[in-house]
Amino acid sequence: MKAKPVAWVCTVLLIMLSGCSAVPIEDYAENSPILIAETFFSGQLTASGIVKDRNGRVIRYFNATIDASWEGGVGTLDERFVFDDGEQQTRVWTLKRTGNGAYTATAGDVIGDSMMKVSGNSLFMHYVLRIPYGDGTIDVNVDDRMYQVSDTVLLNESVMSKWGVNVGQITLVIQKK
Repeated sequence: MKAKPVAWVCTVLLIMLSGCSAVPIEDYAENSPILIAETFFSGQLTASGIVKDRNGRVIRYFNATIDASWEGGVGTLDERFVFDDGEQQTRVWTLKRTGNGAYTATAGDVIGDSMMKVSGNSLFMHYVLRIPYGDGTIDVNVDDRMYQVSDTVLLNESVMSKWGVNVGQITLVIQKK
């Protein structure tokens, strides 16, 4: 019996989509060095990175300083960005531990609470970021994935999407002084 073309196409699409699923953070549980947010994000840090558009073209470069501290179980990351065109931005994150390797994270341009999870050498965050766009703003979903590769270096990959479509990417290196 011959398969109907629509059923065959749906099956192929389902297989393709299942192959694109994200790797869960638990897959990194055995990796080292173990990322301890309260330790790595403490003191002075610097960051350098690039911003890519939806086609993968680098459209901006930036450097940042991060003043990080913890008090009473609450972390503060005061990030100061300077872009290649001279634009400056500030984002202040507040981190609160909620359980085993889990945190909530908030910032002024983040809509609602971000859920942050740490496992092994990795930290994943998902949040909605409000960014300037034209004469107004646009809200984009951010899938933020960080990997500690040494005691002083963290690699960060972020994918931004709107309505499920990739609209940009950010790649940066964070270094602990």
